[in-house]
Amino acid sequence: MLRIDQIRLLPGDSEALLPGKCARILRLPAEDIVSCAVLRRAIDAREGLTLVYTAAVEVKREDTVLRRCRDKRVSRYAPETYALPAAVTAPEIPPIVVGAGPAGLFAALVLARCGARPIVLERGRPVEQRQADVERFWSGGALDTESNVQFGEGGAGAFSDGKLNTGTRDVRHRFIMETLVRCGAPESILTDARPHVGTDMLHIALRSLRRELTEAGADIRFGARLESLRTKDGAVCGVTVRQDGAVYDLPARQVVLALGHSARDTFEMLYQTGLAMEQKPFAMGVRIEHRQADVDAAQYRTLAGHPTLPPSTYKLSCHLPNGRSAFSFCVCPGGQVVAAASETGRTVTNGMSEYARSGENINGALLVNVTAEDFPSPHPLAGIALQRQVEEAAFALGGGDYRAPCQRVEDFLRGAPSAGAGRVTPSYRPGVVYTDMARCLPPFIAETLRLALPVLGKKLKGYDDPDALLTGVETRSSSPVRLVRDDHYEANIRGIYPCGEGAGYAGGILSAAADGMRCAEKLLEVCK
Repeated sequence: MLRIDQIRLLPGDSEALLPGKCARILRLPAEDIVSCAVLRRAIDAREGLTLVYTAAVEVKREDTVLRRCRDKRVSRYAPETYALPAAVTAPEIPPIVVGAGPAGLFAALVLARCGARPIVLERGRPVEQRQADVERFWSGGALDTESNVQFGEGGAGAFSDGKLNTGTRDVRHRFIMETLVRCGAPESILTDARPHVGTDMLHIALRSLRRELTEAGADIRFGARLESLRTKDGAVCGVTVRQDGAVYDLPARQVVLALGHSARDTFEMLYQTGLAMEQKPFAMGVRIEHRQADVDAAQYRTLAGHPTLPPSTYKLSCHLPNGRSAFSFCVCPGGQVVAAASETGRTVTNGMSEYARSGENINGALLVNVTAEDFPSPHPLAGIALQRQVEEAAFALGGGDYRAPCQRVEDFLRGAPSAGAGRVTPSYRPGVVYTDMARCLPPFIAETLRLALPVLGKKLKGYDDPDALLTGVETRSSSPVRLVRDDHYEANIRGIYPCGEGAGYAGGILSAAADGMRCAEKLLEVCK
């Protein structure tokens, strides 16, 4: 099998043209192409918009063709596949997985497939009930602190764009995406350069993945919050669980902590228990919202609106004279800004879009790096204290009812409160209050955003559009704490395996799921 990179088609061209293009690159007659499969599909909008493909091609007389071909785009292709660890005898005391986000679900999947019959504890509800709880809150109802955008089956990623981007290469990534496709996610995630599942399709996949886990022997318990750990001689020996108003104990020898970045009360409990943790840099800022048509025009130019082109997205960053960095994160084309609070009296925003990305607006986080020097103290949980301070300020500025503070970019840049929206209609529910965002942001973040917006506007035309909206605050882009683990993925309390985004070892759905799998692999080594 051969791999051919940088095969280009024009918008509107059929992918049926790919075998012929591959034949010409290889200087072969078309009939010598036995098969041609798309490995990757991307859009290049830099110099005349084109679609760029990578293909796996099977040809007759491969060795001869490869020796003769001098094209740098051609190489031998040998795909790697993930192999599960060896099966184990179900342990007398099953391993416990805390959290049913990406890290927890895929840790549990590896454990269950290998015969370990894990118990999964998830403080929130199954995705069907969780969806109803979240919709009730967005419609102006009360916040459920155990079932919301942060807590419940699927983790925080279940109410996002379902992006599967990552900057790392790992054989586990293909396994994760193929699992999601088998469970109902769109097949396009296997080939798109910027794969996304979408909230709607991710909810379907989560229900199927739950069935697959149960059939493999996992015991999934919803509404089950980890209350405490019991230890003996420096090792975990049990956990206390609160479920449906009752409290019970479980024996435990191995516990995977896949907590997610918002399990603040659990972090506090773990700190009191003596689990080693440390401060970790993170980022905070706002959500910026534009009209999707305007961003499409800036990215696609004369081809904006072409039926073969998806809603455009962007990735921006800049380093600024004040020594800070600002960058875009979790961009949601055709999506909405969502209320993502998990604690009463604190306002948090996030972004979400469905697979079709058909909404009027595009939104993304616009964040500023936050380092330990910005934390209020050297305490390992000081970053959480800073997050809470900013979220409480946003809650008060929004009127104390989970409406979010909002401001036009033009007004923000000149330091004047906004009186209303312009060309961009806010998508956040339960609603916004027009104000001065600087009143709830730390001064260094407000200053950095004011420096960044004109700079980023030069990189993407219209990014600093006067009518673009800033809605806040975005504080949960990543965890501000890291649960320390060794090369065997074990914490200072033996038998504890911290993993995923909340533990400080991942930055998105795909990387968190892969980290959960690695944790499960290490755990299985001691189950043999």
